Amino acid sequence: MRTDKTLIFSDLDGTLLDHFTYQASDAYDTIAKLKNAGIPIILNTSKTRAELANIQSELALDTPFIVENGAAIFIPKSTFKQQPADTTEVDSYWVKSFASSREFWLDLLNSVGKDFKGLYQGFSSMTAEKLSEITGLSLEKAAQAKQRQYGEPIHWLGDEYTKNLFIERLIDYGANVVQGGRFIHLSGHCDKGQALIWLTERYRELYDTETIQTIALGDGENDIAMLEAAEIAVQIRSPVHDFPTLYRQNRQTIQTKDYGPAGWAEALNALLFEQTSSQQPNKG
Repeated sequence: MRTDKTLIFSDLDGTLLDHFTYQASDAYDTIAKLKNAGIPIILNTSKTRAELANIQSELALDTPFIVENGAAIFIPKSTFKQQPADTTEVDSYWVKSFASSREFWLDLLNSVGKDFKGLYQGFSSMTAEKLSEITGLSLEKAAQAKQRQYGEPIHWLGDEYTKNLFIERLIDYGANVVQGGRFIHLSGHCDKGQALIWLTERYRELYDTETIQTIALGDGENDIAMLEAAEIAVQIRSPVHDFPTLYRQNRQTIQTKDYGPAGWAEALNALLFEQTSSQQPNKG
């Protein structure tokens, strides 16, 4: 398996970060190998810019990252020779946005949500303490998670039937609604796959080649668009739900034996570094 001109697009929670501990320690050795091989690791997640800034620093990544389920791509200015078209300059980044601002979606939620009062709670109305209690995040990281720019995660408190009615109503009003690992994510019609495709094209221009290999790794339903868009899809085994259904044809799909970051490392080592071990991933 070739390692030149390869891009790694990775979800975080339940994928590169353990579902329960939010740690990536089982993947550290593989991250180092990817860096040494010059393979960009592009985080593609439901998390906010504030969260990603810290995680990028913790993992020593200087690559672009995709926030809030594909709502925007933050590109360090050192990534490309010139500013990509249709991006804005924000601090030390070029930013490509695919969705309206959070305020737009909060207005819609306040309107639609009147008929579902008491059945949900959005991040904007939660305290950092409450969000920390629900997620297990530290207070600092919970406060960062609340700093949405392009949408609103929703903690559903009612039954499944009413939740589906709630989602249908939001969709009728033009929203894009995605079920993540713990929360319903309300935003515009953007997804992780659309962001992957756009950013891959910018790398094609940089490398001046059509032969870029894209590998996407994710565990949840909100990763489906990213996995479908990639040349190779790696579904990370989850301790809390089954593998979501993919509809890929004639393209490689892998389902890992290990969970979270251990599965992440398992798959990438097998794909890119030709490790031979008993921990080979299952090919779907």
